[in-house]
Amino acid sequence: MSSNPYGIAALWNQGDAVIKCVAVALLLMSIVSWTIIVTRTWRAARLRRARRAMAGFWHTHSFAEGMALLDEHGETNPFRHVAVEAQAAVDHHRSNGDDLHGQISLAEWLTESLRGAIDESAERMQSGLAVLASEGSTAPFVGLFGTVWGIYHALVGIGTSGQASIDKVAGPVGEALIMTAFGLAVAIPAVLGYNALTRNNKGVVNKLNRFARQLHAYFLTGSPVAKASAPAAPARKAPARLATQGG
Repeated sequence: MSSNPYGIAALWNQGDAVIKCVAVALLLMSIVSWTIIVTRTWRAARLRRARRAMAGFWHTHSFAEGMALLDEHGETNPFRHVAVEAQAAVDHHRSNGDDLHGQISLAEWLTESLRGAIDESAERMQSGLAVLASEGSTAPFVGLFGTVWGIYHALVGIGTSGQASIDKVAGPVGEALIMTAFGLAVAIPAVLGYNALTRNNKGVVNKLNRFARQLHAYFLTGSPVAKASAPAAPARKAPARLATQGG
């Protein structure tokens, strides 16, 4: 059985160095984008489980018990990171009151620590998404470059042979169409993956902000440590009963 003269293998063999470089570049871009999509999707599934664990955090009976619940989802759990940073900020502020940050109120110090923890977690969740955005926007143009180069080959073949027969233009035109398809095959999954992962990350960040507000209220008003360290209010004496003057 004879091989197809217009198949992928034939087009690869008759393509020049430019077409082969474009094809290899698109293949590498596709591998990188799918690697990011698969790994970040797996991480997003773990974050959904961590969100369910966060919902049960406030149903535990102590902060340590709640931390044990968050620890079940690994140290990369962003909710665990926020809780650890909140506890560390409170402990550091109370044990280093003579330092410069001791002049800042505990509420302000805790607020900034929680914001920093949320920003760090959001930055880790966004890692790799910039690559998807870049590939989604550049892959069609890389494929378009291969398309233009294939059309150029077709025109050169027509000019050299002096006739526009199908056997002279089929190969270069095939290269042009395949490069366009390759560019779209790389760009479309990258764009869809970027949008889906970005939407998921926004939902997690919203939950982190809510969790941080709850931790802020807990450490300032509901923490047993805060209650234990607060000076006990002096007991009020009962007012003396006025003696009745005798008649």
